[in-house]
Amino acid sequence: MEKKTHEKKNTIIANKDLYIGYLGPTVEGSRHDYRMFKEEFPPKLNNREIHPFILYKILVDLGYLGIEKDYAKCIDNIIIPDKKPRKSKKNPNPELTSKQKKENREKSQIRVRVENAICGSKRLGIVSQVFRNKSLEFNDLVMEISCSLWNFHLSF
Repeated sequence: MEKKTHEKKNTIIANKDLYIGYLGPTVEGSRHDYRMFKEEFPPKLNNREIHPFILYKILVDLGYLGIEKDYAKCIDNIIIPDKKPRKSKKNPNPELTSKQKKENREKSQIRVRVENAICGSKRLGIVSQVFRNKSLEFNDLVMEISCSLWNFHLSF
């Protein structure tokens, strides 16, 4: 029988050059990634001049469904993969078109690099193993050090 672990998560934003540009606060418990993103960057900031992502292309995975609708007024460059259609009586074998598959493959090639940056930040043993500290401030500090060491590693 597997023991329950208390999950700690962060929102990490990286670019395709593997550099980690943003690290969100550490959150305990089972939380959805998109919910954490909305808490850190509220979609109510519809003013284009002050939104932090106005100049960037935002490439997310299917875990962020709804981001196009919530952030449409403030961010133009949101890229999300196409979702496979649901199975129904009219469509018993749902498939993506070859064009959609090709686009998803191109999007995933960039997303894989971002995932590699996140994985690189978790090379530090204290981040990847069970961490039994009770202080949330120390959790944040450990992740900050880990991401900083990863960015420092990239500079050489």
